[in-house]
Amino acid sequence: RLVFSDQVHETVIRKITEEDAGKGITRESDITETDGLMTNVKDLPLITFYADCVPLLFVDPVHHAIGCSHSGWRGTVGEMGKKTVEAMREAYGSCPEDIFAAIGPSICQDCYEVGKDVAEPFEKLFSQERYQDVSLKNILTEKVNGKYQLDLWRANEAILLGAGILKEHLSMTDICTCCNPGYLFSHRASKGKRGNLAAFLMLKQ
Repeated sequence: RLVFSDQVHETVIRKITEEDAGKGITRESDITETDGLMTNVKDLPLITFYADCVPLLFVDPVHHAIGCSHSGWRGTVGEMGKKTVEAMREAYGSCPEDIFAAIGPSICQDCYEVGKDVAEPFEKLFSQERYQDVSLKNILTEKVNGKYQLDLWRANEAILLGAGILKEHLSMTDICTCCNPGYLFSHRASKGKRGNLAAFLMLKQ
């Protein structure tokens, strides 16, 4: 009954129903180019994959719905967390203040060096009025070599709080995949020679 994502570093979120059970493991899947899954069906496990990118997990205990999203730098600057909250509200009536969210193990700021091509979209995003209380210097640190250190954890935290998730309902990791390649798969640490971590999320009967 597992349902797998098909991730392409975008912000498409798919509503998963009973008809999708087993897609990607026991039968062929038509779930394509999808980085987020959500459902209100019990005993239907949602599976997403990671190897430095950020797992975003959502549970709405009021409307009994869950969401599981993959957020790399493209997904983060595309506000994947906010879009998942909005998709759950539209599909299930979820209120952001009722949702419990988690930012899972992924690459930390110290390990994540990026160029100007990645830094500029983040500068543009966090210069918008709705993020006026967010300190960009906590998310993006410029180095002397023209490179930047990017904090995907704090960026996703700001996006989720901006989407209405309550701070007391948000858990954020302190575990870096790249710092712990002996335990966790890291694309950067292995230079692409790695497997995948998986996030499993399911509503119980």
